[in-house]
Amino acid sequence: MHKPSIKFKQMTWTQRCIVFCGVGFGSGLAPKAPGTFGSAFALLFIPAWLALGFFNSVLIIVLMSLLGIYLCGRTAELMGVHDDGRIVWDEFAGQSISFLPLVYLGQMNWLWVLIGFALFRLFDVWKPWPIRVVDRRVHGGFGIMLDDIIAGIWAALCILIYLYFSRI
Repeated sequence: MHKPSIKFKQMTWTQRCIVFCGVGFGSGLAPKAPGTFGSAFALLFIPAWLALGFFNSVLIIVLMSLLGIYLCGRTAELMGVHDDGRIVWDEFAGQSISFLPLVYLGQMNWLWVLIGFALFRLFDVWKPWPIRVVDRRVHGGFGIMLDDIIAGIWAALCILIYLYFSRI
């Protein structure tokens, strides 16, 4: 499916900054699988989550999500397409949420990074309930963000359940 071009030259400097953030600092402009590239870019945040600790990471991710409602909604408006695949700020928040149990429990390693990445992408693409309902019925920046937040929560719950039962 052809995506309309982003008309950066017709935008103000502020609008360009908003779109640049909305497309994940350029990570969402990959010609194939922009959501996967956006999620992969979000892996670069892991050292920050580890340095900040669990509670500060939760606070920053909440702020990232609230800012994302505006950024994603405004980017979609400026691009003229609702929830364009190139808008990946929502992947930043959702992917980050998937790692919160690992930050909390101090279990972060490369295997868990790959598992968290794969689980988030699985839920983001598959869209099980209630992600699919949110994706279809909730619009604007809130809808763009919410389905990925829920996908991140699903991934985090899978990790948490596994870690809980593996310790019994």
